[in-house]
Amino acid sequence: MTHPLEVRGLLWLSAGDRNFGGPGRIALLEAIRDEGSITQAARRIGLSYKAAWDAVDTMNNLAGEPLVSRVTGGKGGGSTRLTTRGERLIENFHVIETEHRRFLDLLSKYAHGMPDEIQLLRRLNLMKTSARNQFAGKVAAVERGAVNDEVVIEIAGGQRIVAVVTHGSVENLGLKAGREAFALIKASSVILAVDADKAKLSTRNRFTGKVSRIEPGAVNSEVVIDLPGGGAIAAIITNGSVKNLELKAGKAVTALFKASSVIVGTAD
Repeated sequence: MTHPLEVRGLLWLSAGDRNFGGPGRIALLEAIRDEGSITQAARRIGLSYKAAWDAVDTMNNLAGEPLVSRVTGGKGGGSTRLTTRGERLIENFHVIETEHRRFLDLLSKYAHGMPDEIQLLRRLNLMKTSARNQFAGKVAAVERGAVNDEVVIEIAGGQRIVAVVTHGSVENLGLKAGREAFALIKASSVILAVDADKAKLSTRNRFTGKVSRIEPGAVNSEVVIDLPGGGAIAAIITNGSVKNLELKAGKAVTALFKASSVIVGTAD
C-alpha cells in the first residue's frame, strides 16, 4: 500500500546562537506548573532532578528573567512555580506550534506530487554514466527466453524501449512489471535512418522524431532528435552520413538501436 507523502517537523526556539528548546522543555514547564514540584515534574517527563534544573537554569538565562521561581523549605528541596513570564511562554509556544502545524499541513497538500520529484533527484544524483542516452521509466513487461529475457520499459510519452538481458540480471535487479528502471544507450549504438518506415529492419527499437540540433566534429557529428511526448535521443554518426542523409534541424528521422545495446539498471 502506497501512503501519501507528508511533511513533518518539530518546532524549536533559539536565542541568538543558543538553543532555547522545543516541545520537551515546554513539557517540563507544564509539568512544573501542574505538579508544583520540580522533583515530581522531572519524574513525570523522565528527567533526573539535576537535568531538570539545568534545563530550567538555561531557559531562565536565555529568557533574561526567571520562568520558574523556587520557594525554599518545601519537600525535596523546596517547591517551584512558574512566573507570569513562564506561563506566557507556554501559551505563546502553543500558539506558534498551532501555526507551525498549519504550515506543515499546507506543505503536505502540495507534497502529493513530490515523490516523483524526489525520485528524479535521486536518479540524477546516483546515475553517473558515460552513456549519452538515459531514459527513466517503468518496466511494462518481462518475457522469459531460453537464455536471455526481454525487458520492455515504458518511458515518457508512452514509448517503449526493448532490452535483452540475462536471467541473472533480471533477478538481481528485481525487474518485473511496475518496477522503476532506467535504460542506457550509447550514442554510438544509435543508427539514424530517413524514411525508415519504407524499410524492413530487424531492429526492435525505433524512435521517430525531428532533428533538434547537430554538433559537428572533426570526423563525427552528434545528432540530437526530439521525440514526441518529451525527451530526446542522441546519435553519433560520421559527417559523411549527415551529408548523405541531408540532416538538418527540423527534419524527420528515425533513431534505431538493437535491444542488445540497451543497458538496464535500477536506482536502488
